[in-house]
Amino acid sequence: MRLTTILSAGRRAALGGLAALGLLTAPIAQAAEPLRIGYSDWPGWVAWQVAIEKGWIKEAGVEAKFEWFDYSASMDAFSAGKLDAVTCTNGDALVMGGNGAKNVMILLTDYSNGNDMIVGKPGVKTLADLKGKKVGLEVGLVEHLLLINGMTKLGMKETDVTLVNAKTNETPQVLASGDVAAIGAWQPIAGQAMRGAAGARPLYTSADEPGLIYDVLTVSPASLASRRAEWIKLVGVWDKVVAYIEDPKTQADAVAIMAGKVGIDAATFTRFLKGTKLMKLADGHKVFVDAEGFGSLYGSSRYADAFNVKYEVYKTAQDVKSYIDPAVSQGK
Repeated sequence: MRLTTILSAGRRAALGGLAALGLLTAPIAQAAEPLRIGYSDWPGWVAWQVAIEKGWIKEAGVEAKFEWFDYSASMDAFSAGKLDAVTCTNGDALVMGGNGAKNVMILLTDYSNGNDMIVGKPGVKTLADLKGKKVGLEVGLVEHLLLINGMTKLGMKETDVTLVNAKTNETPQVLASGDVAAIGAWQPIAGQAMRGAAGARPLYTSADEPGLIYDVLTVSPASLASRRAEWIKLVGVWDKVVAYIEDPKTQADAVAIMAGKVGIDAATFTRFLKGTKLMKLADGHKVFVDAEGFGSLYGSSRYADAFNVKYEVYKTAQDVKSYIDPAVSQGK
């Protein structure tokens, strides 16, 4: 950021006097702007709150400002150039890039392990029961991807259901209305939908598709290029965060911090946390391998890219490799 300083006559005179004495011989170093990172209420991203409150990021020598958003608003802010980085799914990282906001995924925080789900109304027990019926979800987002993948495994066609485009936060009302046979949503909205329609149940979840939906920290190419050393230090804090959350001795404190941030009780947040498989850096290194299939970030992202193009989320297939930098999490 370019800074313009307007000096008063008195301040100019003081600087002039110092210069005359030879005491103003070098430019005054200005502190770098903090790294600006957008995050939202997914458990794998709320986990950063532990590092923030414990002061671990500053201890690592990094000045970072984590800014709290609703999920879609965080991506909008990144796309508008207001953030250096944002937490999102790997598929949505491609959505931002395909629409002009290029980014590079440098850290895998987790993969969805049950928190994303297709929820059937009372009486609907399986995905196969949806044939010839309506499903309410946000077309082009992760629940759409989850539904199509599950149906494909059963030998169903996309045309076997009629999609009703509905914003995710409105799906509980859509399911309760009885106008659809199922909805697609993530927690906690999926839970709200089931509470609002007694007898509703999950038909298919991301636990049935481990690695289909990865959650990441993704950075603008400009910020990564100019401040790579800082990003390496920040990512280096992640293992400490995961260890604190998973250690039985400290887990209660970690959950209290995270639950407090999102404004729900600790017991409920603990259930949500179980639907999110946190990944240490070593786990991420195994996934940062260029291979096909959902055991690889590359394979999962190529699948999401094909889906995004097919459903016109963006027009042109993306170069997935250009969106992934596995070296940062290795300290390189």
